[in-house]
Amino acid sequence: MHAPISDLRIRSQKPLVAPATLEAELPLPDAGADSVAQARRDIAHIITGADDRLLVVVGPCSIHDPEAAVEYADQLREAAKLHSGELLVAMRVYFEKPRTVVGWKGFINDPGLDSTFQINDGLRRARRLMLDVTARGLPIATEFLDTTLGQYFADLVAWAAIGARTVESQVHRELASGLSMPVGFKNRTDGDVQVAVDAIRSARHPHWFPSLTHEGAPAIFGTSGNEHGHLVLRGGTRGPNFSAADVRAAVELLKKNSLPAHVMIDCSHANSGKDPARQPIVAAEIAAQIAGGDRAIAAVMIESNLLGGAQDFQTRPLVYGRSVTDACLSWEQTLPVLATFADGVKARRKNN
Repeated sequence: MHAPISDLRIRSQKPLVAPATLEAELPLPDAGADSVAQARRDIAHIITGADDRLLVVVGPCSIHDPEAAVEYADQLREAAKLHSGELLVAMRVYFEKPRTVVGWKGFINDPGLDSTFQINDGLRRARRLMLDVTARGLPIATEFLDTTLGQYFADLVAWAAIGARTVESQVHRELASGLSMPVGFKNRTDGDVQVAVDAIRSARHPHWFPSLTHEGAPAIFGTSGNEHGHLVLRGGTRGPNFSAADVRAAVELLKKNSLPAHVMIDCSHANSGKDPARQPIVAAEIAAQIAGGDRAIAAVMIESNLLGGAQDFQTRPLVYGRSVTDACLSWEQTLPVLATFADGVKARRKNN
């Protein structure tokens, strides 16, 4: 008998809970399902220009403390109500973090932030938090990074992102083609927009690919294509791309590729140089473009938390309400940014 030649670098294996099992344990109530479905429809109308409100995806860079996330959701709900005529506010509930080399990969992968990688517990706690946020009437926005984990929480998501590091990935384009909600494709980390446009085009087509069913069994999936893919401008190593000229260039590229000419602009990441203090500056310039009558800007993104700044995930004790990944705006700094965007939409209505 020959020596083993498979799984030579696999140290251990653990059972993974099936998505259907977790959903049975933590079901989405009918009222919550209706809320998610309505939010998806509203977002689709916004990013196609049928609804003149602005979609605002706002919240922590990543979730690491469900208690703080619920407190944030409670405050965001009140702000969302205040500006509901102008803004559709969705909360960032991001559980996975792409790493350039190594680091904390997010709440699902390591919910204890202690390198114990209790993934089943992470999935359970993540779904429970999403249910709590949905119960508060807030639409949920998240990134789909691992192409199998979406089965555990996709029913709770109203808006999805394909990130700058995975926008070139064929498997993520295939995944997006079958997702039930609008999907934003971020431009590549170097700022290349064409790659994201190609991803949008690809996701609009049907695809066949292998994956896991809701019951956790291997299967081949056939999709119908997702007509609600759209471009997210997040800047890159070449510099920011939120100016009026950048938006015009993106719109022309979308039109050239026979795609709807509406974009989302990320106020954070490379557009702010990862400096949270610059997010309100970026937001003010975007709001001015909106106020001037720009209808191509349909959505924006802001990274915000209870407290501003960031801390290392290995810090003990952790400061409650502060990000352990990218630095964020504080809640107090976020409120005037939301008001600025709402004022921009009001002014745009007067100009159209």
